Amino acid sequence: MSDIEIERRTKTNEDISFCREIRCNECGSLNVVCDDTRGEIICNDCGLVIEEHMVDTGPEWRSYTAEERKKRDRVGSPMNYSIHDKGLSTIIGPENRDSYGNNLAPRRRAEIYRLRKWQRRTRTHSSRDRNLIQALSELDRLASQMGIPKSIKEEAAIIYRKALEKKMSRSTSIESLVAASLYAACRIRQIPRTLDEIAEKSHISKKQLGQAFRLLARRVNMSIPLSTPIDFVPRFANDLGLSVSVSSRAKKLLKKAKEAGITAGKDPTGMAAAALYIAGILEDERRTQREIARVARVTEVTVRNRYKELVKYLQIAVAT
Repeated sequence: MSDIEIERRTKTNEDISFCREIRCNECGSLNVVCDDTRGEIICNDCGLVIEEHMVDTGPEWRSYTAEERKKRDRVGSPMNYSIHDKGLSTIIGPENRDSYGNNLAPRRRAEIYRLRKWQRRTRTHSSRDRNLIQALSELDRLASQMGIPKSIKEEAAIIYRKALEKKMSRSTSIESLVAASLYAACRIRQIPRTLDEIAEKSHISKKQLGQAFRLLARRVNMSIPLSTPIDFVPRFANDLGLSVSVSSRAKKLLKKAKEAGITAGKDPTGMAAAALYIAGILEDERRTQREIARVARVTEVTVRNRYKELVKYLQIAVAT
C-alpha cells in the first residue's frame, strides 16, 4: 500500500474527499483526492500532485464535536414562515442593562423604552404585517391544540401567505382562511385531519371551513391530493392502542380494497375504521365498533356497513 493510500485512510471525511470531475494529467485516472488540510489535489493511482496551495474556504477554527461546531456558527437561524417577518428582523431586548451588565441610567432607560416601542411599531407598520401577526398566531394556537408537526405548520403558513397575495382575506375571515390552509397542508403532507376536527378546534362551522378550502384551492391553484384511508390508519391505530402488526394488516386490506375498486366514493375515515376493526379481529386485538367509531369520528352504522363490504368483496373469513 502506498504512502498516499495510508495517509488517505487515516484522514477524516471532513479533511479529505474524492473529486469526481477532475482527471489526472499524468495517467488519466478519475480516482482523484482533494486534501483540504494541505490544499492539494492528488491522484490516488500515480501520486501526482495535480494542484497545490489551494485557498481554504472553510472556517479558520477547528471543532471536534457537533455541539462545538454549532456554538461557533456565524449564521443565524433559517427563515421561519410561521413568523410574520420570517424571523429575519431583530428586537431590542427587555433587559435594561448595558454590555457590561450594569443598570442603565434613568434617562438612558427612558430612551431605550421609546426605541423599543417604535421598533415594535415599525415591524408591524403595514396592514399585511398586522394580518400575518393575527393569522400566524391563530395558526400556532390551532397547530398546538391539534398536535400538528412543525413542518406541516410551516407548509400551512406558506399556503396562507400565497392566499394573502391573492387578496383572499378581503372576502374570507382570517380564522376560516387559516383553518383551510392547515387542512390543505395536512392533505399535502399526507397526514390528514378531517374537516370536523379542524372546525371544532378553530371554532368555525364545517360549512365555512369547506367553503374556504374550496375557494383556497381554486384561487391559489394548488395540487392537493385526495385523502386515502391508508393515511388515517396510523393515527387511528395509535389512538386505539393497537400494535404495528394490526396497522400493517389494515393497510394491506385497504390496498386490496383499492385494487378491487371498493374504496371509490367512500368516506376514507369509515374505510380506515372498518379495516382496523377487521385487522384487530384477525390479529387477536379486538376493539369494539363503538371504540373505533369514536376515534374515527364516524357512526357505528358506518363502521358496520364498511366492515360488511370489505368482508364480502375481499372474501375474508372473520370469526365473530
